[in-house]
Amino acid sequence: MNAKSKVLLQTGRKMPVIGLGTWLMADPLKTVTKALRMGYRLIDTSGDYGTQPGVGRAIRDSGIDRAEVFLTTKVEEHDDAYKATLRDLKELGLDYADLMLIHRPPEDEVGLELWKGLIKAKHQGLAKDIGVSNYSIDQMQALIDATGEAPVVNQIEWSPFGHSMEMLGYCQENGIIIQSYSPLTRHERLDDGMLTSLAEQYGKTPAQLLIRWNIQLGNVPIVKADQEHHLKENIDVFDFEISDDDMIEISSLNEQYSILGLLPYV
Repeated sequence: MNAKSKVLLQTGRKMPVIGLGTWLMADPLKTVTKALRMGYRLIDTSGDYGTQPGVGRAIRDSGIDRAEVFLTTKVEEHDDAYKATLRDLKELGLDYADLMLIHRPPEDEVGLELWKGLIKAKHQGLAKDIGVSNYSIDQMQALIDATGEAPVVNQIEWSPFGHSMEMLGYCQENGIIIQSYSPLTRHERLDDGMLTSLAEQYGKTPAQLLIRWNIQLGNVPIVKADQEHHLKENIDVFDFEISDDDMIEISSLNEQYSILGLLPYV
């Protein structure tokens, strides 16, 4: 397994096991270009990140076959999802997105019209796959019940300190992959004593341990990094395996912690 290894989506398409996030990225063109050279093949962006132009150019100029780069982007809760997909692709300078997500559910509803817009975009080849972000189990089930179309991904904040095994079980039962954003808690919890002790035993950093924990759960971590040494560190997680006992111990750190103050899917 390496950064180019893939997980199987319910549609039969495949997605890389680790991705690069671009939220608040200072120079997306420069950083994504470096990341692609290092072997990253999943890039995550959104119209409201302000990084789409740089991300799109980096992909176009990389010399890598477009089919080898998996691009995730998002529509917002106030958008017309179909029109927003066209807008995002124009900003990216690309013909299609590999995965288009609803960034978050609209207040007090599940976003059924947004979902129908993404289904239309998928049928027209503008998005190869579609999914959601920040959705609860009930909200995803409502979309499935209404349309028969299940999201291939739920992108949610997920770390050992804040997660839901109920969500993981539901997603596994329904063929939905969890894309984990902020899997490193934006570095807020990397100094945890148990985590640092375990990382030392494996000869890895706490950040690498958190990324590997996610991968072994079957999740796809989306890790943001700007500096080259962090980009390298974050994909150097394929030469070790966390034991079953240590996976349980790391999971026991769960206190439903969120860097945003609340896990929206719990």
